[in-house]
Amino acid sequence: MTQRILLIVSGGIAAYKSLELVRLLKREGLAVRAVMTQSASEFVTPLSLGVMTEDHVYGDMFDLKEEREIGHIQLSRQADLIVVCPATANILAKMAAGIADDLATTILLATDKPVLAVPAMNVRMWEHPATRRNLAQLAADGVAIMQPDSGAMACGEWGEGRLPEPPAIVGEIKRMLSAGCDTAIPMPPPRLLTEASRPLIGKHILVTAGPTHEPIDPVRYIANRSSGKQGFAIARAAADAGARVTLVAGPVALQTPRGVDRVDVETARDMLTAVEQALPADAAILVAAVADWRTADASGQKIKKDGTGAPSPLALTENPDILATLAISARRPRLLVGFAAETENVVAHAQAKLARKGCDMIVANDVSGNVMGGDRNRIHLITKSDVESWEDLPKDAVATRLVTRIADHLKDPA
Repeated sequence: MTQRILLIVSGGIAAYKSLELVRLLKREGLAVRAVMTQSASEFVTPLSLGVMTEDHVYGDMFDLKEEREIGHIQLSRQADLIVVCPATANILAKMAAGIADDLATTILLATDKPVLAVPAMNVRMWEHPATRRNLAQLAADGVAIMQPDSGAMACGEWGEGRLPEPPAIVGEIKRMLSAGCDTAIPMPPPRLLTEASRPLIGKHILVTAGPTHEPIDPVRYIANRSSGKQGFAIARAAADAGARVTLVAGPVALQTPRGVDRVDVETARDMLTAVEQALPADAAILVAAVADWRTADASGQKIKKDGTGAPSPLALTENPDILATLAISARRPRLLVGFAAETENVVAHAQAKLARKGCDMIVANDVSGNVMGGDRNRIHLITKSDVESWEDLPKDAVATRLVTRIADHLKDPA
């Protein structure tokens, strides 16, 4: 027999994920009927949800047709499981207090079936004592409560309160259905936004990423092979750790991490100007693969072959050294981190660069393989007193670990 889900969608930005949730539930062979609060319709239309459920979407408590043919009592009793997703702080408060002032809350008060609430709200709302009391009351009443995810939010803040991804919600629904809808899901205490969980709160972190393009003529340029992935991952990790992040990015087609201020540049000189304008900063992490040279006299027109077979002469001049310039700047960041992309004698060359440039750390890696443009990296973290070699890791993991080390340094430079 087909198991039936009554999905109650309340009004939060995460309501858009209800469409994907319905799709996945139906793919699992479950029947889904939907109820929307009035505020939910500001984020998702009843038509969209109705197309996905292949059923009428209910919402009006006083619709005569609905009350005569279905009614809130029937809706509350005909499901095997009622799922409130997203469950906003508002609807959780109403559920805990037994308020029934619309169709959704009346169904929840009238039902004798198991209920799963999937919270989604701003982290401050999630951590508020009132919400914690409401959650405790609902748990005591037998309502199953799914733990929200942590991460960046639509409002720009970071922490617990994100709606879990639809596949995880489907997994919890299936677990409850297969277990006879047991509702005892203990709620862990909230992880507060403290210095321990977000160690870069109050810090300004400057990151450079990607290549620079140094024009030869309007259609050609000199560049390094950099995708920008490692630098963008570091900017994202720093923002997640609570920092105000300025990302100076060369020409790359990557999405700006949430909560990061991005400045797009093209040439090395553009990048140096943007970096200097972003100061002061507590730490600068210069990941960009800046071209060492540029043409001394870039042509304003496309350079043509002259038919002799000889290449056109190309005079090169050295680009400014951004890392060395910052090291001697009167506004030098407290922590200055450089990157060294090497193809041989990686550690030795990076140690020499550390001494030559006057920075505090060098992150060195061997780029003779597919590191540039790839998704993994194996780095050596080099300081004046130590060489720490890390295992091969995804670039996001490298970024998280490096940001943790930077936070430790800023907290205790010794």
